[in-house]
Amino acid sequence: MTETGYVLTVIGVMAAITLGLRALPFIGGHWLRRHPLVHKLGDSLPLSIMVLLLVDTVAGQARGNPYGPWQEIAAVALVVLLQWRTRQTLLSIVAGTAAYMVLRAL
Repeated sequence: MTETGYVLTVIGVMAAITLGLRALPFIGGHWLRRHPLVHKLGDSLPLSIMVLLLVDTVAGQARGNPYGPWQEIAAVALVVLLQWRTRQTLLSIVAGTAAYMVLRAL
């Protein structure tokens, strides 16, 4: 196969896989809405993903900070407290971000 033919074949295969993956929720939508595993994943995955992103970010920022992870821990604690008490996600995110920025600036 020529180099151009190989490239076009690879692009065609990638396009077909991408189209198939994007069409899959529409094709299997009825099954997805009824299946209990999908509902359980929908309940637990967003929180799990956010916790993993948070741990990765806090660990990365704490490694680069000579004063230790205290600013990150304080900001995370504030977010957890506000989310637990108010259940307002936007307030928790904004307050935690502002607290973190103020603590890092000090």
